[in-house]
Amino acid sequence: MRTIYLAGGCYWGVEKYLASLRGVLATEVGFANGNTAHPSYEQVKHENTGHAETVRVDYDEQALPLRALLRLFFRIIDPVSVDQQGHDVGHQYRTGIYWTDAADEATVREELGRLQEQVGQHLAVEAQPLEHFYSAEEYHQKYLDKNPGGYCHVPWEMIRWAQGIDPVKEAMGEPSQSA
Repeated sequence: MRTIYLAGGCYWGVEKYLASLRGVLATEVGFANGNTAHPSYEQVKHENTGHAETVRVDYDEQALPLRALLRLFFRIIDPVSVDQQGHDVGHQYRTGIYWTDAADEATVREELGRLQEQVGQHLAVEAQPLEHFYSAEEYHQKYLDKNPGGYCHVPWEMIRWAQGIDPVKEAMGEPSQSA
């Protein structure tokens, strides 16, 4: 099992999308790389804690290599938007990739370089080691499972799509619905 931390706006939809991918073993929403220890959601939302709403992603590297996971993550973010994804605006909604294993940095940087070439604009995606991660309150965990009509800036079509694909083939440009 490997772990990476991905921030892509409001964490409810990002978590649901990532949890839908074959090869993702577990997800947890929380707050990363801020300056307040153990912040609450309300603190992150209303105070200057510096945290990003982030999803911890535990995944099987054999079933879903980091390179493929990142390419699929890029499909649900606007990589040039600063402190905003969808209708969510604020520093806590910035995009980021945070690693705990230094060996992941090279892959992250390569994939961001690839994305930069595709987009042709300056990327607003942070890429740095994880400084700290604090779990969000329980009611935020698997929020869209508990509240199926809840707000989600990630289109529901993308979440349903993620549930039925071969993630490695899709990420590597070989579209295929899994059986």
